Amino acid sequence: MNINTNMPSISTNQASGAIKSNFTEKISKEEASEIKEKINQQSHEMMLSSTVIQSAIAGKKDDFASQYKEFQSFLSDVGYEGKPIAELSQDEASELVSEDGLFGIKQTSQRIADFVINGAGGDEDRFRAGREGMLLGFKQAEEMWGGKLPEISQKTMQATIEMVDKAMHEAGFSILDKEA
Repeated sequence: MNINTNMPSISTNQASGAIKSNFTEKISKEEASEIKEKINQQSHEMMLSSTVIQSAIAGKKDDFASQYKEFQSFLSDVGYEGKPIAELSQDEASELVSEDGLFGIKQTSQRIADFVINGAGGDEDRFRAGREGMLLGFKQAEEMWGGKLPEISQKTMQATIEMVDKAMHEAGFSILDKEA
């Protein structure tokens, strides 16, 4: 598994600070396009990083051990303060990806969905950009993995999509792409 970690640190606090509220300020079309692109890119990076970490923990790939240091800022951003991933025992790794674990399906999908939903700020185009970025990140994680990701990553992606789609529906937007 070849992991490219040359990406900016992802923090929901950092990303949301750059987005103007739809309800307090008018923004230009250029600013809206820039925001959509930023949401797309950051949700893509977050999904990619999340699924790669899940896959590495679940699969305990040996080559991941040599690259774990590059993930430390991302791990810190999502609240992980434990020992290096590559040094986890089988029981410790299993706990992290368990149902209630920090990298389990529930918490990982919620983190990613919250990132997209909060970044969208109720704007349909931003929702779509974030959703598209998530799907792209998942696809790239599969390519890096060399095929289908472990079941935990598959279920995380499904749960994340369901949460984002539900939020879009509740905001009055169809989950179907208008241009399709």
